Order: sequence, then C-alpha cells, then structure tokens
Amino acid sequence: MKKLEVLIVEDDLRIIDINRRFVNKIEGFEVIATATNGSDAKELLAVTRPDLVLLDVYLPDMLGTELVWYIRQHYREVDIIMITAAKEMEMVQEALRGGVFDYIVKPLVFERFRERLESYRAHVARTEAATEVDQDVIDQMLTRRPLNPKQRELAVPKGIDQLTLEKVIEAIRQTGDKGVSAEEIGREIGTSRTTARRYLEHLVQEKKARAELIYGSVGRPERKYRFLPERA
Repeated sequence: MKKLEVLIVEDDLRIIDINRRFVNKIEGFEVIATATNGSDAKELLAVTRPDLVLLDVYLPDMLGTELVWYIRQHYREVDIIMITAAKEMEMVQEALRGGVFDYIVKPLVFERFRERLESYRAHVARTEAATEVDQDVIDQMLTRRPLNPKQRELAVPKGIDQLTLEKVIEAIRQTGDKGVSAEEIGREIGTSRTTARRYLEHLVQEKKARAELIYGSVGRPERKYRFLPERA
C-alpha cells in the first residue's frame, strides 16, 4: 500500500511542527505540504491532491468548516480529519455533516492521534480491497471503531495475514546479509514456498526487503531475499 499523502492546514506554526512530527512517526503516512490559511490551502489542494487533510477550525481568513464544504464540492476523494480546540456542538455537527472522517479535540495527544490515523489507514485499505461489502463492514466504516492493538497493522493488501507477515519478517531478519530463499522461509514458518514467496515479494514492494538472483554452479538461479533495516 502506498504512503498516504497528508496536507496540514493550521495557522499556528508550532502546532504544524507537532502535527508533522506525529505524522512522521506513523507508518504509511507522509506530510507533503502545509498551509496556514484557507486561501493557501485551496491552492495546495489543486496542486497536491492529498489523500488526507488535517484541518483546524479557526483559520485567519475562514472557518475550517467552510473549507470542508469547499473540499467536498471540488475534491470529493480527499478525506478530512479535524484537529481543533473548537468544542461547540454546532461546529462539530457542521464538520460531521461535511463528511469529515474524524474530529480530534486539542490538546493533541500522540497515542490518540496515532489510533485515529491508523484507523483511517485501515479504512482506506478495506475500501481499496473490497468490491462489495456486507453489513458488518458498513457498520465498522460508519462507526469508526478504534483499532485494538491486534488490528493496528491490518492495513495490508488482501491475501496478506498480519501474523504470518510478522513471522516472515522475523525469519528473514535473522538471516542477516546472507539472504534466504522462499523455500527456506516456508520451512522455517511452516508454509508452502509459494505462500512464503508472496509475503517476501510484498516486503520487497514495501521496501522492507530486497531480492536478487544468485547463480550457482548448476541449475537455475535462485531468488534470495535480504532484510532492509528501517532508516532512522
């Protein structure tokens, strides 16, 4: 799954920095632009077309709720999470009527922020993977139920089980620089070579592993996988 691109709209530069730092700590998201007023936000929306806008209510030139309706009119595919000190019920209702994904009240606490963004990431993954949904999926989409610890890493492609993925990651990590084949990983975690390869190729796509062909003295070349440590 590609990184979700985020536009931060907030008039306080200190809060922008906090929001950016928080976003950068959460896997699967990238801040691509920031704006300190509604006018700049409109220009950036036209240029960047982000996946998600983190939006304050009180901007110098307009209310954030006005920008919500502007986004709904011109960029229906863009999602919105309000992050604001505004607690008035009228303001909350207006934001919800505009279809915001979530509404977070300041002061911002990282654990709550991470929970909401991971919930959004899982929501995006579910909607991209599904062609039809049942009532349980619809209920979950509408209620925005927070993810429990076991669900936090569920935003993975269809056919990839998180527990199996964690086993593959641990197995390939232990091999170090020597590399490992899909057949060897399959034996290690108790799956078929085909299943192991599917997970390994997923890690390659996510840039968490690299693959290369190793040519032996006889037979066909073998595809070996090596773990890529996360960059600081």
